Parts: sequence; C-alpha cells; structure tokens
Amino acid sequence: MEVDIEHLKKIARQMRIDILTMLVEAGSGHTGGSLSAADIITVLYFYKMRHDPKNPKWEERDKFVLSKGHGAPALYAALGRAGYFGIEHFHTLRKMGSILRGHPNSTVTPGVEVCTGSLGQGLSQANGLALAARLDKKSTRVYVMLGDGETDEGQVWEAAMTSAHYKIDNLCAILDNNGLQIDGPNKEVMNIEPIVGKWRSFGWHVIEINGHEIGEIINALNEAERIKGQPTMIIAHTIKGKGVSFMENKVEYHGIAPTKDEYERAMKELGINEKY
Repeated sequence: MEVDIEHLKKIARQMRIDILTMLVEAGSGHTGGSLSAADIITVLYFYKMRHDPKNPKWEERDKFVLSKGHGAPALYAALGRAGYFGIEHFHTLRKMGSILRGHPNSTVTPGVEVCTGSLGQGLSQANGLALAARLDKKSTRVYVMLGDGETDEGQVWEAAMTSAHYKIDNLCAILDNNGLQIDGPNKEVMNIEPIVGKWRSFGWHVIEINGHEIGEIINALNEAERIKGQPTMIIAHTIKGKGVSFMENKVEYHGIAPTKDEYERAMKELGINEKY
C-alpha cells in the first residue's frame, strides 16, 4: 500500500485542533494524553485498520480498544473524521445527552468497541476480542492503547501473561509512553522501567519507536502484523501535550481543559488564526 505520510500528518494536525475544540467547549477533560496519542490513532484509523464507518459492526473489521479511556477526545476525533458520526457532535463532548461521553461508551458512540476508563482493564478486553476472533476463524486484528501510568495496575501484567501464554498474535498493544501521569512523573510515582525488558520477559515481541514519527508508527504496525506465535507491544515514546508548545511535557495539562485564551494560542500554533 502506498502511504501518503504528509496527508496523515495533516489529519493528525486536524485531530489536534478537534481535540482542543472539544475540550475547550466542554470545559473539562484530559488534554495532555489526548494530544500525545493523536499521531498513533491517526495511523491506525487512516492507514492500518480495516474498518467501515458505514458498517460499524462489519464482522471482519479490525478493532481498537482505548484502555486509557480518559484520552477519549483523540478517539472521537478519529471516529468523527473517519465518518462514524457527524463532526457537529464534537461540540457536545461531556454534555448531557451527548454521544461523546467523558470516557468511551460502546452503547452510545458509533465505532467504540468497548467501554473503557477504569484503568488497567483494556488489555484484558483486547485479549478477549482477539481470542474470540481466533475461535471464529476471522482475520480480525485487535489493537489496544495503554497509558504508561496505567501500567502501575496489576491487572495489566496478568493480562500480559495471558496474551503470551495463549500466543495471541492477532493482538498488538501500544504503550503511549509520555512519562507523566496525573500525580507526576512516572519515575517518581511508580517507576515502570525497564519497560522494554519487562514486556520482553513476559513473552512479547517488543518494538520501540518515536510515537510522533508517522513513518516509524507505520513500520511498527506493519512489523507487528508479520509476527507469529506471540503478541506485539509497541513502546511509543511520546510527549504529553504534543503539538502545543506550552502544554508539552507539563503534567498540569493531564486532566484539565484549555482556557479560551490557551485555546486561541494553541490554534495559532496549529495554523488556525480565527478566534474561538
């Protein structure tokens, strides 16, 4: 498949604009981790995954689980831009009656596979989806994104053992490794290093990439698809708040929405000059 990397970069930029627009209108939500995940989710939905917005329940589709459910605006931006629902819904994030809840909810949002947000559970859910596809003899691949701070949760490692034990090779996990969680730097709250060695020791094929380089993301996802007999973990080194200079690597933007002033400054950086 020929890849237009510049086109994917433009989509990722638009998704960052959408993320910030959703959050400033909602007045609450998680900014930093949504922005750090934008490039990876762009490549999944607009290059790698087999899916059909006109037929969200297509049985042969690939599936994505956002285990770090607080990063929902990034997922919603991808689903809206892909055509699962009208982008006018972006203006309803976290509002009463909206299909865009604070965390992904499969009962109300087209394209969302499972409900997530209780950290540590997404890999277990992805294991189930991937094993079910195997039993049904379907070609479905399952992708799951975890937050690095989320790997403080013990259930992640129980699920990691399960993935390797059952040789779930139609499963690809991606770690959004931005180094920060809500209470501060990972290394101070609960050091997850040596993260590459841990996943390898649990029986996973591990790939390390820059999670903002579109070409590296594409190559890693393609490599994961070629691996047989074991699951793949892509350790994506990312920057919290990526794309907005004054938000980058700032833990305080983990769980707050931008103010209107911050939104206007961010739009200028992203190439949008109109006022909110």
